[in-house]
Amino acid sequence: MAVTEFAVELRSVSKTYRSGPEPVVGLDRVSLGFPFGTFTAIMGPSGSGKSTLLRSAAGLEGMDSGQVLVDGTELGGLKDKELTLLRREKIGFVFQSFNLLPSLTAAQNVALPVKLAGRRPSRSEVLAALSSVGLADRAGHPPGELSGGQQQRVAIARALISRPAVVLADEPTGALDTKSGREVLTLLRGLADDAGRAVVMVTHDPVAAARADRVVFLTDGRLAGELDRPTAEGVAARMTSLEAVAC
Repeated sequence: MAVTEFAVELRSVSKTYRSGPEPVVGLDRVSLGFPFGTFTAIMGPSGSGKSTLLRSAAGLEGMDSGQVLVDGTELGGLKDKELTLLRREKIGFVFQSFNLLPSLTAAQNVALPVKLAGRRPSRSEVLAALSSVGLADRAGHPPGELSGGQQQRVAIARALISRPAVVLADEPTGALDTKSGREVLTLLRGLADDAGRAVVMVTHDPVAAARADRVVFLTDGRLAGELDRPTAEGVAARMTSLEAVAC
């Protein structure tokens, strides 16, 4: 594996969807790196390519051209089994809908990715992950006994159990109230302060994006600029201008 400054890197990645009557551009020659120890927000109008970018970064989306590297390993050269193992070991996922199994306890949900990878995590390992999100005392509770914010924190603990190089978060605060959303963003911000990890978040919320180190904007599958040290006001103004052009 090559030594790299990037947890994830896209090199001239293009993807076009051809299932409908007209081809739809998902990504158009996008080159972008996400360095270790950083928190990046991805924003853009509807249909701009945000989800395609996140799925490409995770090796879940086939490309027409280009390369995706995770922690220095090019995904295009991997067999299906190798790609699955790399995702389990190097990539943590956090979704808007939590995606917890209702029949399992919080601890069992956290342990699941490691078990799927063929390893039996220790109880102390699982509790450490839950403790990192402030939920060690809720380990034995199923998702139905937890609030939405608590469920999302369990999902973050699940993403962390394999000590991934990157955490990919898709609208992680979209289903939460304001207070719970702030708590989740604070956790994600803290994760990105680890020099061995990057956090990449797709969001539509300028306030959430302002917690990131930078915001990357997309339109029509193309890069449309960045903001470093963003403010909610600056992000909102940039999104307003992009949406006006998209209309």
